[in-house]
Amino acid sequence: MPQPLDAALAEVRELVLGPTLTRAVAAGRRRTATPSVTRAELRPVTLKAGRKLQIVTDDGARPYTRNVADAEAAAAVDALLAEPFGNWHVETETATVQVRVTKKGDAQVHRAAAPAARAPQDHDRAKQWLLDPGDPLFAVIGGNAAKRRQVDAFLRALAATLPEELPSPLRVVDLGCGNAYLTFAAYRHLTDRGANVQVVGVDVREDQRVRNSAVAEQLGCADAVRFVAGTIEEAEVEQAPDLVLALHACDTATDQALARAVRWNARWVLAAPCCHHDIAAQLKGRPAPPPYAEITRNAILRERFADVLTDSLRSSLLRLHGYKVDVVEFVDSQHTPRNLLLRARRTSAAATDAQRDEYETLTSQWGVTPALEKLLS
Repeated sequence: MPQPLDAALAEVRELVLGPTLTRAVAAGRRRTATPSVTRAELRPVTLKAGRKLQIVTDDGARPYTRNVADAEAAAAVDALLAEPFGNWHVETETATVQVRVTKKGDAQVHRAAAPAARAPQDHDRAKQWLLDPGDPLFAVIGGNAAKRRQVDAFLRALAATLPEELPSPLRVVDLGCGNAYLTFAAYRHLTDRGANVQVVGVDVREDQRVRNSAVAEQLGCADAVRFVAGTIEEAEVEQAPDLVLALHACDTATDQALARAVRWNARWVLAAPCCHHDIAAQLKGRPAPPPYAEITRNAILRERFADVLTDSLRSSLLRLHGYKVDVVEFVDSQHTPRNLLLRARRTSAAATDAQRDEYETLTSQWGVTPALEKLLS
């Protein structure tokens, strides 16, 4: 439940100036005001002159570092607490405290034990989860071991895609979000890293929009995570996102999501394809080029090959449009057979003639036209 902001900031002050501080980050802005710096990071350091509080602030042009102690440290912390930051994330040796300022000016506070302070249990012993298993999110979506593993696998793939220093605000769109538990997990993780995250979840079903919006209210993040009902191709998103997610969108819905991400010039894209019917149907309608007839003669082999060919062509098309693409395992195949993840990062590199020739040879040899090619042409 929201609590008075003054009380929450007083708790932050006590932790930041206390002896067990590990790290604190202030970032983001409030609805009606913008801080004088985009980000502040505080951590204890030991110098020849003794223990100091190191404060690194960034005004958007360059970072500024200073080491302070005693009254000077208290004054510096008070000055930062007076800034209209939207989020405070504080880690100590025993606890993690996250404070987010709501639209109404209250504080939404999330407290958890530090990873090292949580008592290990069974197979979770010494496991370092990217999202605390005690996070309120799991009380809503269900916190069984399989769900936690899937969330953790997704967050690790997300963390490997994004840089250590995140842009703020960080705009995220999840296309075909469904019940949005990974949407909320991404928001929780990125906010914990100190970013001012703005998320839009898109799903064609109005009942999902209503349900997900209610969950956002329940979790206290409705001002930062909102949902719209509409198709992947036509749903209205006010600002182009930095990060596009498309997790288990069926068949050519994945292609629609990838095409929209490219048109947005999204900096990062994570797509976990689901079923692959389009290319499979095209392969069924024509003979395979020699000597590959055996690959498509049997239906089960043809379907599996179509899966590989579809995602290979998607990866190739993304590279032709200026993305660096990795194809990785999303989560263990024991959890789901649809465990492939396309992980793309926009670069300034132009497509080479060799890349174009490779794509054209592959599509002409198999006589297929990917849906993504049609959407991007």
